[in-house]
Amino acid sequence: MRLEIEELVAGSFLEQAPIVAVSSVTGEGLPELRRQLARAAGEAAAKNAAGWFRLPIDRVFSVKGFGTVATGTLISGSVAKEQEVEVYPARPSGARRLRVRGVQVHGSNTGRAVAGERTAVNLADIEPADLARGDVLSEPARFRAVQAIDCRLQLLSSARPLKHRAPVHFHCGTAEIEAEVRLLEGSPRLEPGGSVYARFVLRDSTLLLPGDRFIIRMFSPVVTIGGGVVVDLPSATRRRAATRLSLSSRLDVLSSPKFAARLALLVKDSPYGIDTAELVARTGLSEAEIAAAAAEAPLVIVAQPQPWYVDRAWFQSARDRLLKAVRQFHSQQPLLPGIAKQDLRSRELPGAPLFLLDALLAAARELVVEGETVRSRGHQVVLKEEEEHSRAAIERAFEAAGLATPALAEVLAKSGVEAARARRLLDILLREKRLVRIGDELVFHHTAIAGLRRLLSEKRPARFSVGAFKEWTGISRKYAIPLLEYLDREHVTRREGEERVIL
Repeated sequence: MRLEIEELVAGSFLEQAPIVAVSSVTGEGLPELRRQLARAAGEAAAKNAAGWFRLPIDRVFSVKGFGTVATGTLISGSVAKEQEVEVYPARPSGARRLRVRGVQVHGSNTGRAVAGERTAVNLADIEPADLARGDVLSEPARFRAVQAIDCRLQLLSSARPLKHRAPVHFHCGTAEIEAEVRLLEGSPRLEPGGSVYARFVLRDSTLLLPGDRFIIRMFSPVVTIGGGVVVDLPSATRRRAATRLSLSSRLDVLSSPKFAARLALLVKDSPYGIDTAELVARTGLSEAEIAAAAAEAPLVIVAQPQPWYVDRAWFQSARDRLLKAVRQFHSQQPLLPGIAKQDLRSRELPGAPLFLLDALLAAARELVVEGETVRSRGHQVVLKEEEEHSRAAIERAFEAAGLATPALAEVLAKSGVEAARARRLLDILLREKRLVRIGDELVFHHTAIAGLRRLLSEKRPARFSVGAFKEWTGISRKYAIPLLEYLDREHVTRREGEERVIL
């Protein structure tokens, strides 16, 4: 019998396990069995009670007077009465959050169950038919169910060669899912006893995290042929060329116990960095573990409600690109004070969060941000002699007209320079507040607006109509209405019905 058992487990993880003969009739061998069980229990790694709560469901039923009960072995974290949990994967109707009405461990009521314990949870507001074996209860909005994983796959020596794209039964937690195996190192098949990086594409989504173990079985006959450990959850947004690593080298890093190296790689993979919540979802690490690893990694941390992590080399490169882009803009548009922040982001960092642009600009000491405009610190608008004459001519035309302001297009056409430069000279006068824009094509000299303010101040307190305003200023309704609307916006006047009050 002992020889038969040794032959049966040969090549498996049980190959070197002790074999204890026990008689249920005489009790012979029981002391040795207890000793071996105690030894195995002492050598087993403790479940992570400090981790995120995850409970794979193996059974769902209804108890009269209590409602729906789900049972399973708690694989990490803890769960307490009145805690809110979420069902993974989400149903087509959307994510489902549930309240835990009660908790039992090995049939006894308790306030809290921790990792490693056989657990039953009484759930509110859900029917047994809405849950199934293979579902996982976990932290609300913390993770995402996946349909693909990258892993280290080990094929049993007793198995047949496993072909690329072979269908298998994939078992993880309490779930059994049909899957396709894709060998990632270019081999058409995996030989018995071999190990390789692989990707499993699952027919149904499930909650998996790096470090989770699984086994695979053949379709026919249904026998176990191998297993492995999850290394990564593939992301569609990953910058494939960012790290310049082969896929196997990348997975080597993600398989290592060095949290800092793993974190640095995931951050570098992300186009514009990644926040703590996303790192938790990708790794299953705690926020404290992520913060500690980030302190050892070559990262820049951008302060947000949650820390945002960016690769340091990329951050420095992006900062230099922004500086170069602003200088190039100045050389192409010397009459403009700077480039709009939104235009700069669209050109150099399309899709990047605005706070990241702000952090990069703050780190570039050679750049100055003035409102929504970015310029080089030493940049000044310097006009040529011809442009100085044209600028003065534009200002004189508006100054001489007073409140009977001329048509903007007419003034610019007579400025002596081409239309584009004339518009930039106008912008300079507006920035210097020599001119005041009332509407898109309606501009006044600042002295005319100042004189109007003095006129109204002398009339205070008074209520007046549009007709009275036209009489006071000597202007037509064409100018009166836009000016009055401007004065309302500036809180010089306030409209009340058909009249206005001077404030």
